[in-house]
Amino acid sequence: MRTDDFWAVIDRATADRPGSPDEVAKRAAADLAGRGPAEIVAWARHLDKVMAASGKEDLWAAAYLINGGCSDDGFDHFRGWLIANGRDVLARAVRDPDSLADLPSVRAAASTGAVFEAEEVLTIAQVAHRDATGDELPPADAIPSRPDASMLWDFDDEDEMRRRLPRLSSLFLEPPE
Repeated sequence: MRTDDFWAVIDRATADRPGSPDEVAKRAAADLAGRGPAEIVAWARHLDKVMAASGKEDLWAAAYLINGGCSDDGFDHFRGWLIANGRDVLARAVRDPDSLADLPSVRAAASTGAVFEAEEVLTIAQVAHRDATGDELPPADAIPSRPDASMLWDFDDEDEMRRRLPRLSSLFLEPPE
């Protein structure tokens, strides 16, 4: 599946009626379910590639800062939220995780404490395949989609967080004494 075809499913799910990631996931799954099983599987495999390409340490740190902590599954779910926000948001966040400080929802979360996770986006293909065929999605070869958690820099080190993610740090950390 081509990258443009993968993102077209998300674009159609958000066009003219953006909504919660859950709503986006439901619309995307319904769109995919109307296609052949091979296309659904191809979409799932492309999602694996998107997850692998976005599995960056500093993006995980940004998720940790924004969400007030972030487990390995939490990082996956955060990237599901990014995917639901579209190709441009995800690409910008992968290139420069600190750019997430530009998103109005992230800026608002600094005062509201909102958490950004969308596990349901990561299950779009499974739901579509089950709806289309009655069967589970065939298993894929495991592609590492995140760094080894034991090898990450210390996300609780506020000085390092300020150095790597200055704009997000100014939103989510107390000013240094």
